[in-house]
Amino acid sequence: MTADRKLRVAIAGAGYFARFHYDGWSRIPGVEIVAAADQEQGKVDSYAKEFGAARTFSSVADMLSSVEADILDIATPPPTHAGFVALGLQHVQTVICQKPFCGSLEEARATAALAADRPERIVVHENFRFEPWYRVIKRMLDEGRLGDIYQITFRMRPGDGQGPDAYLSRQPYFQKMPRFLMRETGIHFIDTFRFLFGEIDSVYADLRRLNPVIAGEDAGIVVFQFANGIRGVFDANRLADHPAEDRRKTMGELFIEGARGTLRLDGFGRLWMRSHGRNDEEQIAFDWDDRGYGGDCVFQFQ
Repeated sequence: MTADRKLRVAIAGAGYFARFHYDGWSRIPGVEIVAAADQEQGKVDSYAKEFGAARTFSSVADMLSSVEADILDIATPPPTHAGFVALGLQHVQTVICQKPFCGSLEEARATAALAADRPERIVVHENFRFEPWYRVIKRMLDEGRLGDIYQITFRMRPGDGQGPDAYLSRQPYFQKMPRFLMRETGIHFIDTFRFLFGEIDSVYADLRRLNPVIAGEDAGIVVFQFANGIRGVFDANRLADHPAEDRRKTMGELFIEGARGTLRLDGFGRLWMRSHGRNDEEQIAFDWDDRGYGGDCVFQFQ
């Protein structure tokens, strides 16, 4: 890309979450959405009109063979990811793929190997670490505000998994995923935990299905042991909820316990610090843009 032309992005998908991809790219100076594709032509045409995509297609293959793009941004359901990544690497310099990256560890390794020793690159779209509260938490940890860290605990409680209509209004394929809790949402928190505390040495998981209408797990407790000795607990239940105006904003509540105090993230995107030995909490003020998804984290990722 030269300085006198824009970065050309082609987008695969026009589902619920793809909207945040279109919106983010459309707001970045120096970027143009040159094409978009989805098997449901009406949906992709609607997104193209709203966010300014130049051309639309019902096939990703047709799109890539018809337009010149620098980036393919894949925002389609998980079973399509490996195939679209392989296809994209034949046409563009960078492929961005929503999580979960592939259907298995073996498939992920084989797909990643397609970009080995080549100028093309693959980027996995992990956006939770770009939520504004996690950027503030990372700075506080780097500054040693909590002292030596003992444990991080996240209680995921979106409250969207009850009854026969669970997930149908937003992402109906959730009901059919054979491995749901960790592959769909828990993976975001694994990435965020790694962003905050580094690599993980070991994992213990107890997963279960509470809603009988879905195929996969929707609740569980996962314990992580980090290489630096910190312990992480991911305590998830998609049927239960937590206090919030939008229960998908943070998806739950976070606690980081250290020698100097405990830091808490609530469902409103607010941070609270309680110093060791005290009962009162102090709110940690920070500026953030309450738009898009999760504090505009998709835009920040892009």
